[in-house]
Amino acid sequence: MTTARSVTALVVGAVVLSAGVLPSEAVKVAPAREIAYRTWTSTDDFLAGEQAGTTVADGALTFGTSTGTTSYVDPFGDGTAKSYDQTSWISPHVSTGFGLTELVASWDATTPPGTWVEVSMAGTTNLGTATKWYVLGRWSGGDDTAAGDIHRTSVPSQGDANGSVAVDTFQAASGQWLDRWQLKVTLYRLSGTTQSPVVRSVGAMASRLPSDKTVAVSPLGGAEGMVLDVPTYSQETHIGQYPQWDGGGEAWCSATSTSMVLDYWGAGPTADETAWVDPSYTDPQVDHSARSVFDYSYDGAGNWPFNTAYAGSRGVDAFITRLRSLTEAEQFIKAGIPLVASLSFKKGDLPGAGYGTNGHLMVIVGFDEAGNVIVNDPASHLIASNDQVRTTYDRTAFENAWVPHSGGLVYVIHPAGVPLPPSPAPQHNW
Repeated sequence: MTTARSVTALVVGAVVLSAGVLPSEAVKVAPAREIAYRTWTSTDDFLAGEQAGTTVADGALTFGTSTGTTSYVDPFGDGTAKSYDQTSWISPHVSTGFGLTELVASWDATTPPGTWVEVSMAGTTNLGTATKWYVLGRWSGGDDTAAGDIHRTSVPSQGDANGSVAVDTFQAASGQWLDRWQLKVTLYRLSGTTQSPVVRSVGAMASRLPSDKTVAVSPLGGAEGMVLDVPTYSQETHIGQYPQWDGGGEAWCSATSTSMVLDYWGAGPTADETAWVDPSYTDPQVDHSARSVFDYSYDGAGNWPFNTAYAGSRGVDAFITRLRSLTEAEQFIKAGIPLVASLSFKKGDLPGAGYGTNGHLMVIVGFDEAGNVIVNDPASHLIASNDQVRTTYDRTAFENAWVPHSGGLVYVIHPAGVPLPPSPAPQHNW
């Protein structure tokens, strides 16, 4: 399981009146779920941004000429300051067409030993105020601190009059929103070295969601009877393993879900990469995933963009977005792409689960003929068995544990050669 993060909501239910209709006869319609995703992932995309020492090679951002040095004391290290050269890239401004109240960034990058990246965002509020840069994550794919790697981390206590960051999510201050936003990526390498991070993509999902506590069941989307052959791994089989990373397997729902999808695509770690895992442990790729996504400030393996960044470091494309309904999720299943979904629910609200949770990740792998959701649930009914992972949840119950609680948040992980389904116009959320 993972700790829940609140969904900021400013939009309320709309009431539509027509001529001759009294207010008491007004028809309440579903409020809009405003979601827009924007990414930069090509040579032309990166050249459209503002470069300060970066260069673009083979469609990715890399180190060009250092623009300065930073003395960084890793808050989870030994207290010794290390010097890093730096360069940066700033995206063009993005106007969503609605006032965003939340933003989650994601990126695909490789970070050789001694290198790391920082992703930040800024924007302009509805009051016309330009915000500061909020740090959304400091990412290193490795953890060889002797070689100059940092402990990957979110950055707490950034709140001010314009907004704050809850682990990995920018949240506008109460009563405010952003009319436009932009991202900054800063590349770091240990001073005196020549290695460089390589950033293949960076993007963000911006949203403004209603405060509805329930949603109506969505129409069927055409994936009924389709099930993807995603391998099944239980987090429960890892209880007690490597408790320094989020207490061990009991809390590894996100890392386990990410592992299932990576292995579905044949992009999981090799035997050499997992050789450090105790050979008596089954599914060592799950332990490797937990270690590779762990956020040392959050003290957990459930940082959303750290999970997709880990997946992206393995050569696939991966990002965070929100979907408006299971109808949209079905389009991914039809395209052959499983989704990692974030839910929360009380015990009994998701019949058949056998537990309740403040925050949990599972993999949508298909739909039965009636449109109910077939998932790989790593909680596996709290039974330590991979055979208990595949299960079917009622469509209405699942949708209400997902859309109102996380805003329909998903990890989208797929090889570049497997195209995404068409995104709904005019507001593209992937």
